[in-house]
Amino acid sequence: MTTTPTRTVPPYRSALHPARTGFGRLLRAEWAKFWTVRAWLLVLAIAAVVTVVVCQLGASGSSVGGGPMITIGPGGEVVNDAFRFTYRPLAGDGTVTARVTGLKAADGKDLEPWAKAGIIVKSSLKQGSPYAAVMATPAHGVRMQWNFTHDTAGPGSDLAKTPQWLRLKRLGEKLTGYASVDGQNWTRLGEVRVGGMGRTVQVGLFVTAPAHQVVHRSFGGTSEVQGGGEAAGTFDHLTLQGSSTATRWAAADIGAPGPNDPAPRNGGPGTTEVSATGTYTLTGHGDIAPEENSPDMVQMSFQGVFMGLLFMAALGTLFVTTEYKRGLIRTTFTAAPSRLKVLAAKATVIGSVTFTTGLLATAIGFTLAQKTLRSNGFKPPEFPDISLFQNPALRAVVGSAVLLSLVAVLALALGVVLRSSAGTIATVVVLVILPQILSFAFPLPAAQWLLRVTPAAAFAIQQGVTYYPQVRHNCLPESGCYPLTPYHGLAVLVAYTAAALLLAAWTLRRRDA
Repeated sequence: MTTTPTRTVPPYRSALHPARTGFGRLLRAEWAKFWTVRAWLLVLAIAAVVTVVVCQLGASGSSVGGGPMITIGPGGEVVNDAFRFTYRPLAGDGTVTARVTGLKAADGKDLEPWAKAGIIVKSSLKQGSPYAAVMATPAHGVRMQWNFTHDTAGPGSDLAKTPQWLRLKRLGEKLTGYASVDGQNWTRLGEVRVGGMGRTVQVGLFVTAPAHQVVHRSFGGTSEVQGGGEAAGTFDHLTLQGSSTATRWAAADIGAPGPNDPAPRNGGPGTTEVSATGTYTLTGHGDIAPEENSPDMVQMSFQGVFMGLLFMAALGTLFVTTEYKRGLIRTTFTAAPSRLKVLAAKATVIGSVTFTTGLLATAIGFTLAQKTLRSNGFKPPEFPDISLFQNPALRAVVGSAVLLSLVAVLALALGVVLRSSAGTIATVVVLVILPQILSFAFPLPAAQWLLRVTPAAAFAIQQGVTYYPQVRHNCLPESGCYPLTPYHGLAVLVAYTAAALLLAAWTLRRRDA
């Protein structure tokens, strides 16, 4: 019996010098491929133009008329500053102390969770003036807040069961807040510096209860329920240590409309009652907090990015699937046996090209959209001027360019896995664009879930309004509000893109070209 010897075929080795197959040479090769295909350059140019044009069209379709009088806080932000105030002037340094014994809804209904009863040191009776306050709330414990946007949590005691002693000590511009359950052992809440106080300030008791709308959305429609209203707070053991020009406590409604103001008041004027035993009962409404119902001018300037994504996804897909379709990928892998380096080079090139183009398009689109919004009534002071090189605009511009780039790289990686242009583009649309569209129609819990777990979460990078935890608001996707912070939302897309690249790398190592 004759045995035929088996011939062993040696593995392929590139004939090129090792230096000529390095990553730098692969980058130059992929770069040359991109710039020699006119169709890809055309898609890139169309993506930039469409992004700018749609940003402009979106801004042109937005306008605002004359609204109610607004209040500007110490930091230049629009704020709410309306409450019932029982006060005395304090000249120089001093300390105000009081015990909050109760807080309830004046109409007997459910109390707004962010209703507040406490003590406050305010530079003047003017709305928007600097302040620091220590307060008790029905659902969020004791808080120290100052200048509208700052909030520090204190003890989470149940006000319905345990009255809260509160204290504010002023030493120049330094204000220190304290809380206690017995008036003997005090917990320091915080020490802050509040500028613009002046020598004489107004100190005393306050009560406020913000009104709000609770939005419920189902597949059958959307409903709104009014909440909040008017709160009644009771206090005792009110003392003021320090020099005051008044011997008696006065009362006023901060934010009350003038005689020529046609805007109706919500719940009527507040009241202050003082018993013979020194118990103070204040009823009031309003809020001392940032105003978060204004349109998001930053997010409104990036509506073109949504359309630009389609072109970037197509570009990332075609950059790899075209080679599979024409069989050129075999030539690429023959010249460069390290397939992972080829994938890295392609991802680097498509990512760099789309980021650069996206950055230019979003910067131009944002600038033009801002000018259009200004001409349509979005003017200071309610809508402050936003510089391109200042956050949140700079973060939104650069973040939108990163978003476009990541989508292109995601499409590239999926193209390696699926090897089909139509299938890849459809998959990217389902992952990135469809959740954004569905979030406008789904019930809010489902919509917010979609915008947490899908790459559409990355659109949060365009959010220009800061949503503060001490303000109750409806986070609606159609209003540009996202459940994740801007950077956390973008991180979701980064995670999807990284996972797709790992899957593409695994596929390249196990499949034939």
